[in-house]
Amino acid sequence: MKILITGATGLIGSALIKFWQEQHQLIALTRSAVNAEQLVSQGIAAVTELSQVDFNQLDAVINLAGEPILGKRWSAKHKQLLCQSRWQLTEQLYQAISTANTPPGIFISGSAIGYYGAQNQQIITEDYSHPFADFSHTLCQRWEEIALQASSATTRVCLLRTGIVLAKQGGALKRMLLPFKLGLGGKIGSGQQYMSWIHIEDMVGLIDFLLLHPTLQGAFNATAPYPVTNSEFTQQLATTLRRPAILPLPSPVLRLIMGEMADLVLNSQRVVPARLTAASFQFAYPQLDDALTAILAR
Repeated sequence: MKILITGATGLIGSALIKFWQEQHQLIALTRSAVNAEQLVSQGIAAVTELSQVDFNQLDAVINLAGEPILGKRWSAKHKQLLCQSRWQLTEQLYQAISTANTPPGIFISGSAIGYYGAQNQQIITEDYSHPFADFSHTLCQRWEEIALQASSATTRVCLLRTGIVLAKQGGALKRMLLPFKLGLGGKIGSGQQYMSWIHIEDMVGLIDFLLLHPTLQGAFNATAPYPVTNSEFTQQLATTLRRPAILPLPSPVLRLIMGEMADLVLNSQRVVPARLTAASFQFAYPQLDDALTAILAR
């Protein structure tokens, strides 16, 4: 297949390229000329503008681009950047797909479990109809609405409501490793908030699964089937690293450091991949202990 990937140098995009490189003809969109050169050196076709892509020749579009959600404090200006970096490109992709004479057969577009907003202890499937209207929900809801406009008789749209992607080379786990290795880790806030996670290999695997199953479309929770509380995650990570985890981080301190962005780690979201399970997708790492062991043993 001929596949366009946006966000190709991110955590998921780079893993996806590695997985697909020998199977498909890939085109990576990157705004950075330096990144484009690096991709070309790896044998990947790279473009810096969508106008360089003929959508009539594509079989699939994978949209993973967006300003990292973790990092800078959520000022009004930065919130706008987080939204526009997702909404604008997704709008451009929708327009390109909808105006093509022979459009790609599938558009897989990023989203996040932030779609559901702050929740409590209830189990959340894709059919959950009571999202909490916080910033994360607003960002993801509009992001999904734009992507779904590309749906037609010839193009199916799949939305990836992604949880915390666990990988050694980047993402949330990489940020946690140093303090935990130093024995400075601990639960965050009450520790009772649920964390919905997924191993990077399963993240790549489910995207490939959606690509190859032509009856699947709509929203999919890209999370492992067994979410855990922050306390459980903390203890499992400490156990895997053979370090203590005795220094909790109180909620007020975290909010002082991170501001509104602290909601990402303090709010509970107990999300399960009901639609992937129903479609018989097999997770390689359904349990957290196996996932962490596989990642940290490498």
